[in-house]
Amino acid sequence: MSDQPFVKLLRDAAPYVHAHHGRSFVVAFGGEAALSPHFADLLYDIALLRSLGVRLVLVHGARPQIESRLEKADVDTQISHGLRVTDSAALACVKEGVGSLRLDIEALLSSGLAGTPMGGARLDVAGGNLVTAKPVGVRNGIDHQYTGEVRSIDVEAVEDLLSRGSVVLLSPIGYSKSGETFNLRAEDVAVAVAEAINADKLLFLHDGDSLQQRLDCNAQLTLDEASRLASQTPVVDAPAQELLRYAVQACSRNIPRVHLVNHGEDGALLQELYSRDGAGTLVSRKAFDQLRQAQVDDIVGIQNLIEPLQADGALIERGHERLELELPNFLVMERDGLITACCALFPYNSTDDETAMGELACVAVHPDYRKQGRAEQLLDQVERQARGMGLRKLFALTTHTAHWFVEHHFNPAEVNDLPERRRAHYSQQRNAKIFIKPL
Repeated sequence: MSDQPFVKLLRDAAPYVHAHHGRSFVVAFGGEAALSPHFADLLYDIALLRSLGVRLVLVHGARPQIESRLEKADVDTQISHGLRVTDSAALACVKEGVGSLRLDIEALLSSGLAGTPMGGARLDVAGGNLVTAKPVGVRNGIDHQYTGEVRSIDVEAVEDLLSRGSVVLLSPIGYSKSGETFNLRAEDVAVAVAEAINADKLLFLHDGDSLQQRLDCNAQLTLDEASRLASQTPVVDAPAQELLRYAVQACSRNIPRVHLVNHGEDGALLQELYSRDGAGTLVSRKAFDQLRQAQVDDIVGIQNLIEPLQADGALIERGHERLELELPNFLVMERDGLITACCALFPYNSTDDETAMGELACVAVHPDYRKQGRAEQLLDQVERQARGMGLRKLFALTTHTAHWFVEHHFNPAEVNDLPERRRAHYSQQRNAKIFIKPL
């Protein structure tokens, strides 16, 4: 007997398995993640992405590991404008901290014991001198010495490794053409490599609660919304806003989607990538939820929405052929390929402009997305379209949702208040209530 919840989860994830196969993702995480008791599980989840066909570049930070070695070596360093001043003594600690953590990551990604998530896996982890750096130099009168910034990424070498199925692992270290080693910010490396390889996604795995909680924001942000949050004053949560600034920077460099996910939440990475609503915060160049005119490919999605309501008597029957004919009148809301809501506007023009009316019909919202304002967004758009058509009133017929129309400023009306053509098709048997709203 099959485990039905498991089967459903697997089937729900299947579209994302297909969509992500062969895509290039950059996953960045700080050294704080390595201190978590769930670090091994996180790396196993990352390894699973490769098994599912994702081309992976991993970028790790090492701040706490470096801080630990600086403390042990009794090396004092200065932080200037968010950047560590790295002298030769500090650089030795940077090399130790970064190198040690990198070896730990490679070891975990190399495991393959039966009975573990890595059972049967054979990952090739590769890296090298793929990041060329240059010194930050003197800023505000302070020489940052071996603190650097990304100059370039060896794109050809990275692409070659990815094409061979390797997981590319990059550390926050760069090398100059003169043979010097520089301490880099892992976030800068992640954005630079994502841009260089035209990554489909960049994922920042962060500490603490979700950004929705920390910044009181939505789980999906457009580039403009993220920009405003990142620069808002007074500062609400400096680390969260800094992370958003990196997301904005990446999106501005043509990375379509940047995901910000709490690495401490077990399984959050997989949930973010293989479920429709995810587990983190998404910053995208265009809105995640799209409200648009219906297209031919949407007919099945619309049918899936309205068929349960038709069976319940809330909506009148609309077969495939009728939907195809009426499709130009439909609006839909789409989330990652799923039609989450729909409605239709049917204009009834008149020789008398004052009596020109439109019918709001077939309002339906997916059960998983109700009470999230989708019907209200559709209504707002319908009203704008109706005004653009010169319509003066909007009417609706309903058997189940009279209160919703009253709450949205529709007034009760009678059959005789309908346009003559619509009046002729009013079903006395269905006995729907009529509501009209002035525009």
